[in-house]
Amino acid sequence: MGQSLSAEARATVVRRITRLSVAVALVLLVAKTWAWLASGSVAMLAALADSALDLAASLATLWAVRYAATPPDPEHRFGHGKAEAFATLLQSMLVFASAAVVVREAVPRLWAPRPIEAEGIALGVTLFSLALTGALVWAQGRVLARVASVAVEGDRAHYLSDFASNGAVLAGLLGAWALGLPVLDAAAGLAVAVWLAWTAVGVLRAAADQLMDHELPAAERAAIKRLAEADPRVVDVHELRTRAAGPTLHIQMHMHLDPSLTLAEAHEIVADAEDRIGAAYPHADVLIHPDPAGLSEAHRPLAEPAR
Repeated sequence: MGQSLSAEARATVVRRITRLSVAVALVLLVAKTWAWLASGSVAMLAALADSALDLAASLATLWAVRYAATPPDPEHRFGHGKAEAFATLLQSMLVFASAAVVVREAVPRLWAPRPIEAEGIALGVTLFSLALTGALVWAQGRVLARVASVAVEGDRAHYLSDFASNGAVLAGLLGAWALGLPVLDAAAGLAVAVWLAWTAVGVLRAAADQLMDHELPAAERAAIKRLAEADPRVVDVHELRTRAAGPTLHIQMHMHLDPSLTLAEAHEIVADAEDRIGAAYPHADVLIHPDPAGLSEAHRPLAEPAR
């Protein structure tokens, strides 16, 4: 999924959705600040803190996707793709910080609830936030159906948690207003904090997978192996290694070939295989090492084991 676009088209799509994310975060920040100042709601403060960090995370994501799309240079021969993962790490830390701020404000109000003022403003802004955030999450989902981006995925997780937190805020405000129980406002704020922390863990794992060069999913690896072995002249493929770095996939493998082939014939088979994989994964860096079938040795380890 998400490999059919060229690198340039992918970069354009990702930049557009991250710009939209920044615009939505800015609008929601202004609206929620006004609603919190008018109402004094803890749940609204929770939503405001989340939107403030959403804006910071979206700005970081916008920078990261632009930097990740820049071509390799002499200092970064494998490209700059991991910038997306670093932005996702920042997102997770900001989400954790947001949860901590909300817990600090909400816990005292569980024991000493305060009445909410200007409920109409708070309710109206919350409904507006739900609609705007829901539209952004939908747009991000459509982008992720076309391209694979850990930065956009992290940003979407961020806004999906924002959508859920706005729902919790709405429930708390309605409960405090309709039932006369302001403690429900603080309880809703705590529910938001728990959801934010849980979301941050998922975002952190996605970023760690890229930074630690985690292998692609088994289905993707199997598809790559089938493409490499599609030529009947290929005996088999082994030592397949894969990793993702933002928009770029790095794919390496060894290929068993008939040892009687000339160097030029072996090169032609390898080049054809690289072209097949490149057609399916336009922004993949593919490296294939040919081995003479029956005569090859085991892959040399990266380092000798410690004695």
